[in-house]
Amino acid sequence: MIISQTPEGGGYRIKKLAGDASLRKYYRVNHGSDSFVLMHTEPFEESSYDTLLVHNFLERAGVPVPKMLAVEGVKGTILQEDLGDRTMLHQLAEAQGAENFEEIETALFKESLRLLADFHSSTAKPQGEKPVPGFSLAFDEEKLLWEVDFTIEHLFGSYLKRGLSEKEQESIRTPFEDICRRLAAEPRVFTHRDYHSRNLMLPESGTSHDGKLVCIDFQDARMGLRAYDLASILRDSYYQLSEEKVYALVDYYFDLAKKEEAGIDRAHFIKMFDLMSVQRNFKAIGSFTSFYGKRNDAMYIRFVGNTFENIRRNLAKFPEYKELRKLLFRYYYF
Repeated sequence: MIISQTPEGGGYRIKKLAGDASLRKYYRVNHGSDSFVLMHTEPFEESSYDTLLVHNFLERAGVPVPKMLAVEGVKGTILQEDLGDRTMLHQLAEAQGAENFEEIETALFKESLRLLADFHSSTAKPQGEKPVPGFSLAFDEEKLLWEVDFTIEHLFGSYLKRGLSEKEQESIRTPFEDICRRLAAEPRVFTHRDYHSRNLMLPESGTSHDGKLVCIDFQDARMGLRAYDLASILRDSYYQLSEEKVYALVDYYFDLAKKEEAGIDRAHFIKMFDLMSVQRNFKAIGSFTSFYGKRNDAMYIRFVGNTFENIRRNLAKFPEYKELRKLLFRYYYF
């Protein structure tokens, strides 16, 4: 057994932690001066469990991830190192009001983008080589459009309780088909898929990660365009950056990526970033409203408004999607 099953047994102290948006449960396990985190989920086959496969691949590639200390697939448990409670989002919140907040904010986001650029470059593999199942999966047109349909179902059905006619659904879906087609045609890298301020831990200095950002929640990684992860972090539903800073940071990442991938055009890259932000934010709204509809979990509903505003602002940069912007605005706000 990884741990005693009772808090009093064997000198263990066990405390339930706030979970993520999944059904996984997390516990802090203290034993003397040692501290660990236990993840509990449904039983799984260790040799084919995505969390373990992706973790081991990323660890070998040099991407900072939590150390896995013990695994019992039959019990659905993984014991891993304790990175503490401080996420990048927590650090940003704590810094609010500081005289040098702008410098702290910029430094944190630049660190996250250096890590992202390293993630994309260190996981690159020759064509045809597929070290983990995610290399056989991609944000192709079908997958991107599936995410759009998912959001249409849950935003208008589960949350707004607004029945859309077939014609209304097609008026939303048709321009998104074009958006997804354009995005799917872009070159692909191995993406984290959920790269944002809540999925970047900031352990204390002096730990094995020496106070540097560490990736978590990477089990759904798959192939996609660079802008997918970039939109996730810079157009984060949980944290709003000024548009001026967003584009300064896009430039910062672009210069890092250009070292690895020659021939990237800056203007086109920025345009695809804005377009990816529309689709990525739309999918985030689908996730938030599905939690509400499926699990009666309203915790994420408060992020829908900011995320919707991101979509409206970015669609305004594409005259060809003017009607989509008007439709979404009308259906959501009225």
